[in-house]
Amino acid sequence: MVGEHVQALIDPPQSPPSVEESEALCRRLALSHYENFTVVSHFIPRAMRQPLYNLYAFCRTVDDIGDEAPGDRSALLDRFDVELAAAYDGTPRHPVLVALKGTIEQFDLPRELFERLITANRIDQEKARYSDFDELLHYCEHSATPVGRLFLLLFGYDDDELFLLSDNTCIALQLTNFWQDVKRDYENGRIYLPLDEMEKFGVREEDLAAEEATDRFVELMRFQVKRARDHFRRGLPLIDR
Repeated sequence: MVGEHVQALIDPPQSPPSVEESEALCRRLALSHYENFTVVSHFIPRAMRQPLYNLYAFCRTVDDIGDEAPGDRSALLDRFDVELAAAYDGTPRHPVLVALKGTIEQFDLPRELFERLITANRIDQEKARYSDFDELLHYCEHSATPVGRLFLLLFGYDDDELFLLSDNTCIALQLTNFWQDVKRDYENGRIYLPLDEMEKFGVREEDLAAEEATDRFVELMRFQVKRARDHFRRGLPLIDR
């Protein structure tokens, strides 16, 4: 059973919901899907909470379309892209975009960053393996780094140096997510470990589902964890800015 945010794309409303109804949906998505949001929101200025809920709801909706929606997911992503265009140039009907439209206008958020998030999920529909780290990094630059840049813009930071620090942090977080879900991703038909590095370390695809890790697999993962740590280190100065 899909959530109401995905259902609203499968079966679009005849007329746009109100901003109040749309913001309530985004708030429900944020507070019910992300366990830390309830705690973190107490440390965020009240005026910033709804914009954050709206941004989270967009990211959640794109991910859920790409991972869980029935039917032609690529077509649904195309439909959501049309709704995104309407948030900039017209009147969207999807509740998440109805809510997000005001946030886009208030904070002057660039469409290209949202487009990249949709593109990441298009890649997931078309690609299940990555030949090398450059290919994986290209994916991260669509799936992860736009989120950090959007959050910086929400809080008034429009600075290339900060964007670069944020990019490294977001890449590190995305890699960490990949490396802790290697077996589950493999069972779902996806491998994010670069294939050339698997070959270099002598790791076969079937090793990813083994109950006990081989020495070769452990060495491969040590290499990948170090890479993620390196990105965390590069992004660390963001804390002090």
